[in-house]
Amino acid sequence: MPAEQAIGLATDMATMSLLALSAFLLLVVGRISFGQQAYFGVGAYTSALASTAAQWPLVPALAAGCVAGALAALALGLPTLRLAGLQYAVATLAFAEMLRIALQGWHWQWTTDDGNLIGPNGLEGFRDIRWLLENDVSALEFLVLAAVVLAAVLFGLGLLARRRAGVALRMVGHDDTLAAASGLPVARLRLAAATVAGALAALGGGLYAFRTTYIEPALIDPMLGVHAVGYALIGGMGTVFGPLLGVMFDLGLLEATRVFAGWRMVVFGGLVALFLRWRPRGLLDETLVHRLAQNFVRSGRQSDRRPLEIAR
Repeated sequence: MPAEQAIGLATDMATMSLLALSAFLLLVVGRISFGQQAYFGVGAYTSALASTAAQWPLVPALAAGCVAGALAALALGLPTLRLAGLQYAVATLAFAEMLRIALQGWHWQWTTDDGNLIGPNGLEGFRDIRWLLENDVSALEFLVLAAVVLAAVLFGLGLLARRRAGVALRMVGHDDTLAAASGLPVARLRLAAATVAGALAALGGGLYAFRTTYIEPALIDPMLGVHAVGYALIGGMGTVFGPLLGVMFDLGLLEATRVFAGWRMVVFGGLVALFLRWRPRGLLDETLVHRLAQNFVRSGRQSDRRPLEIAR
């Protein structure tokens, strides 16, 4: 694989990992969302507008996309708090489709200094998002930025998982009735998780818009939301690295190697069905992660004892 293509693939994997982590966060609290692509699109369009219309730098534009995604997720989360299961999943999908149709009819363009039209143009999309080109940011430099952003998100989610708030989120996902009886604010925890998930998906969308320099309503495709959930289900629910494993399997193996050219969707969908039947919590489920952690601790203790035994 050429170096330029490999860099592009790695960047796409980083952005899709953020989308997968947003779906993972909702799965943790017991909600299946097929509409995370909506926040991905909100972040893409908002970041693109901030950099082109307002001439904001990269980081503030991405931050604006995150805020917009969080607000959109909050706006949907409030009226859907009482929904569960299939009802919630369909509601998120309906919201994403409403947004996609709205973007298809959104025409708002202006003329730049060099006489070109720029801005959202309905089905033709939003072209010339050229911040990276205008500021001489190379593909490798942008990959490093995307990797740093992803690492920071993973660090934050991993830190959250070790604290009481993270434990409370998993308690809500395992048994919301028991969690409520234990005094946990189930509704507020789920709303907070949905809001953060919206911000993560929007962050991925913003990075995607800057890399491709072009976005369109077709980007908010239902299959994008299905893949986001599938990444978490295949990779595993026991750790934040689970969704990344799903992304690497799909984009890094099925898509990049072209071994299953023309059959990628069939293979991916079949694997999701098999995992739902035989490993519903994914490869890196809670049991396996706990077992690996115990083995790591035991090996560390044994290595600490060996010098003492030698000294004796």
